[in-house]
Amino acid sequence: MNRAAPPERRVSEAPQYGRALPPVWEVATLVQAIGEHLQAGFGAVQVRGELSGFTRAASGHCYFTLKAPDGSAALRGAMFRRAAALLDFPPADGMAVEIRGRLALYEPRGELQLVAEGMRRAGAGTLMEQFLRLKARLEAEGLFDAARKRPLPAYPRRIGVVTSRAAAALRDVASALARRAPQVELIVYPAAVQGAEAPAALVAAIATANRRAEVDLLIVCRGGGSLEDLWAFNDEQVVRAVARSGLPVICGVGHETDVTLADFAADLRAPTPTAAAELAAPRRDVCLAALAQQAEAMRQRLRRRLDREAQRLDHVQLRLARPADALQRQRQRLLLLAQRLEQAQLRGLRERQERLQRLALRLRGAGLAQRSRQAQQLALLSARLQALDPQQVLARGYAWLNDEAGRTLSSVQQAVPGMSLQARLHDGALNVTVQGVQPDR
Repeated sequence: MNRAAPPERRVSEAPQYGRALPPVWEVATLVQAIGEHLQAGFGAVQVRGELSGFTRAASGHCYFTLKAPDGSAALRGAMFRRAAALLDFPPADGMAVEIRGRLALYEPRGELQLVAEGMRRAGAGTLMEQFLRLKARLEAEGLFDAARKRPLPAYPRRIGVVTSRAAAALRDVASALARRAPQVELIVYPAAVQGAEAPAALVAAIATANRRAEVDLLIVCRGGGSLEDLWAFNDEQVVRAVARSGLPVICGVGHETDVTLADFAADLRAPTPTAAAELAAPRRDVCLAALAQQAEAMRQRLRRRLDREAQRLDHVQLRLARPADALQRQRQRLLLLAQRLEQAQLRGLRERQERLQRLALRLRGAGLAQRSRQAQQLALLSARLQALDPQQVLARGYAWLNDEAGRTLSSVQQAVPGMSLQARLHDGALNVTVQGVQPDR
């Protein structure tokens, strides 16, 4: 890139005797001359850098700062509505872009600026690349899971704020709570919110709030700014401190369009610090209205209970006012019970008498049946005994023989001729002598 020679310097010198004074520049004239010389010397330029603080005004004009990746240099820029309408992508902070335009001097402030006539993406900027890589890694670990989000306490008594004491965000949170919920106590845990020392300070403040455990929830907040200004809330240690906090955390960093990794790790993201305060505690008038509604409901329930107890007392009083009626009712009840008892006794006696009669009839029938069976059995046994009586056999013409020793002879082999025997008949005995023995063949 060709650079034009710098303009001639016109410096007022101390007046000298005999010399003409050089002309004195008016500020506007000098600034205008420098701008014309700048445009003539550089003409059209193309610049690469990272966008920061990009905003689009209601008029359609865009304003931004173009920074070197290492932050060593910066150039303010503007893109007017006509050129901005031709953009084919939404510019965002941290995005690496190539801008075609011209250098100019903004005369009201005497600032050098780049008037952009065209812009194209040149890949993600260094900070944005770091942001996306860290976001993907922490998201894979589950730090941003919706299941980890905890509900906020409905009616907190104390709210902790982690931010800088000098931050406008602290004043916004304090004023919002004072206006909406003056009953809530605010405790500040101071920490730097920008710069190299900010991440460690934020982690320490969150740890202090959890260790002291004196608040119901935490608000981690700061005002708006560029991606670099908010970078402390993209630090990995800060994000992990927010995720492991034992206290519920609301993160309200920057404006509505600003997004940090701490927002994803918090239990609730608020678009601004003021919105964080509004989300942290309900309005005092809403709480009072709810209390009044509950008080009225309690009064109604109490009145209904008192009415029921009064009716019960009236009923008891009426019963106590006429004791004779109560005694009469008890007397009638006793008479009724006595009648029921007498009837039950008579019925029991009748049932027992009937049962005894049934048992007597059954016993008499059983005795007769038993005696008949025994008589039949006796007759049978008598018939059997008579059939076995030897006298009956002898009566049919039979006889048995005994020897002299009284032994019964059952075979001719037991007798010998000349042997004396006794023949027993049914009506007496005969003494006989064996004349001979004839065995059967």
